[in-house]
Amino acid sequence: MESTHLLGGSKKRVKIHPHTVTAKYATHTPYSPQPGVHTHFPQPGDDGYDDAPSFEDFGSFLEETSDRKQLTESRKWPLTLFGSKDKDKDTSHRPQAAGGGEGSEGGAKAAKGTGKGVGEQLASFGEASVSASRLTWVGLLGAALAHGCLIVLTRVASERFSLGPLFLLLVRSIVQLLSVVVPLSRGENLFGPEGYRLRLLCYGVSYSLSLCCAYASLTFVSPGNATTTWRLATTALSATLAFLLLEERLGLADGITIAAGLCGLGLVLLPTADESNSDSPTDPVVFWRGAFGWSLSALAGLWMALALVGYRSLKERVGVGTALFTVSWTGCLLAPASLVLLQEGWSWPTSAPALGLVLGLVVCSVAAFLGMTHALTRLHPALVSASQSLEVPLAMLLHLAVLPVAPTAPEVVGNVMVLLSVGWLVAMKLLPSRGASRRQREEYEEILDSPIK
Repeated sequence: MESTHLLGGSKKRVKIHPHTVTAKYATHTPYSPQPGVHTHFPQPGDDGYDDAPSFEDFGSFLEETSDRKQLTESRKWPLTLFGSKDKDKDTSHRPQAAGGGEGSEGGAKAAKGTGKGVGEQLASFGEASVSASRLTWVGLLGAALAHGCLIVLTRVASERFSLGPLFLLLVRSIVQLLSVVVPLSRGENLFGPEGYRLRLLCYGVSYSLSLCCAYASLTFVSPGNATTTWRLATTALSATLAFLLLEERLGLADGITIAAGLCGLGLVLLPTADESNSDSPTDPVVFWRGAFGWSLSALAGLWMALALVGYRSLKERVGVGTALFTVSWTGCLLAPASLVLLQEGWSWPTSAPALGLVLGLVVCSVAAFLGMTHALTRLHPALVSASQSLEVPLAMLLHLAVLPVAPTAPEVVGNVMVLLSVGWLVAMKLLPSRGASRRQREEYEEILDSPIK
């Protein structure tokens, strides 16, 4: 964009670039207006001056030109494992993830109304953004509730109906193959867009391996300990891997809140007084079975962290339906292999309650997957995993309702810490920040009042 001003017989040519403003002066003959040609730039107070660019465009302009981003880019690594974020920002020909762009489209439509002043644009954009954030967090909390129900249903199926965890995982993966309808109806490739199929395959394998390790660990350790270890490892490793592979950092407040939640999970894992004060000699077989189960739970956390980070890098290219189908068909391959490797028996549900329990397990697993995967399109992987820590206290409450067992004091304190950390995290994300809003408004009005248009 160029603009010409008259400065005492000199022509000033101004070129505006996203990062620099260059002004060149050249002496020419005095300006003489041409008949029938009139150039006018709206000034403050003129009609049409308030028809300014949308707040969404201004936000992206601030992001591109801010000193913080320039300093961050100067320290960027030359290459990341999952590709550069700037590369992935080219959205000219990419398909939108299912449900991922609703908030941004709503914000753009709300902000780009003609005839609106700056205040109205800021208010409409803020309302659309808060609405999308609320929807995301409601989905995350619903996914945590579904995960809690999933833990209890798996435990009840194993104890009352003798259904093995890996067999339940296989049935779940087979039923979830029906999700193939979603990418087919949208005209998407079942194996992902060209150039991203290998990364999508790695995501599916990582997710399925995580589930196989987590469900296999239920055979060697208690479901409560296995689930808590899995979630603790997933949250800690997803924060680390997102920083190393995607260069995504957590804020200070987010980091402190997540650390408090991890401490609560650690308290839940503390051994009981009977286990720690036992003087009887430990059977080596029992010891190594427990060690193998704990190792499988930690390994499941590692694979799940890789899967979360992997989909975070694919969020602009792969829809939620395609991701669910990928997880399903890879699970259909890896679950039978795990069954054969661990020699877990096959036990088919024969009664109506068993069939209903398996159906409920499939519904909860699909709901949990959709809530988590949709949230990954907007939130940091560690925040998504930390919010799912809510499944531990929820599973404890549901298990108390089904199979009454008194919890220990560290378990109660740890679960309360998890509840408080997740509640504080949701409150920080949904409550409006007045300081940041006021600062962005001042910068927006400063640019609008600038003489260079």
